[in-house]
Amino acid sequence: MKMKKICYLGLFALSSCFGLNTLVHAENSLFSASAQKQWVGKKAPAFKLQDQNAKWHELKQYQGKWVVLYFYPKDNSPGCTQEANQFKSLYPQFTQNNAVVLGVSLDDVASHQKFSEKLGLPFPILADNNHKLADQFGITRNLGIVKIAKRETFLIDPQGNIIYHYSSVDTQTHANQVLTDIQKFSKK
Repeated sequence: MKMKKICYLGLFALSSCFGLNTLVHAENSLFSASAQKQWVGKKAPAFKLQDQNAKWHELKQYQGKWVVLYFYPKDNSPGCTQEANQFKSLYPQFTQNNAVVLGVSLDDVASHQKFSEKLGLPFPILADNNHKLADQFGITRNLGIVKIAKRETFLIDPQGNIIYHYSSVDTQTHANQVLTDIQKFSKK
């Protein structure tokens, strides 16, 4: 039983870092309904985090805008790079729809700076290296001596309420899915 848990954690770590979404989807399908109920309709937790340029960001400064708060496990891993590039390619459409995109991982400002420069990201990626925000959302994963944020996204409406929680993320299609949802929710 102990060996099975170790193998599962190893597979989970690989799936989180390298975008192998089948295992993550299988795990999330068991919990996604309860995860949705836990967050949807509640006020998003306040935060104050630095981005890749050491600029501070707080949720309250985005009042009146849609906020896409997407957590990812690790800078420069294949899945995280793919997801960031998807948000980058659709970023002009997000801004046209009164939305800001904020990436978040447990990496530090220096790591984010290198990752952002490498990909030419037009949006902030926030350093939650003390994992305070990820802990508030309950998505910190302890993989032995390493902690990562689980790949999950929270869509926050212009009033600061969580309107959708994506607990299962496909790095190839997620950004488009979120954009489509913002457009749908904006029409209501």
